[in-house]
Amino acid sequence: MDKIYSVYIMTNKNNTVLYTGVTNDLKRRVYVHKEKKVEGFTKKYNVTKLVYYELFRDVKNAIFREKQIKGGSRAKKLELINSTNAGWKDLYDCL
Repeated sequence: MDKIYSVYIMTNKNNTVLYTGVTNDLKRRVYVHKEKKVEGFTKKYNVTKLVYYELFRDVKNAIFREKQIKGGSRAKKLELINSTNAGWKDLYDCL
């Protein structure tokens, strides 16, 4: 079975903070953020809503894409989210 890697963007209730990450288990990782199980940025800023993700078969491509998104402006990230999730719905239940 091939692994699937995900690059994702999460935000808080008011969509004011953006967090970008990469994982090999998106559902588990988003759950950890939602339940604030790990100290850090997402817990501090109450980042609990998955608003964007991309899937990759190759971990190197996923990491490259994560860095590309992180290196982009906030406007680019907003454009990316709006291109697939204009209502900024929480995509967690769709996983």
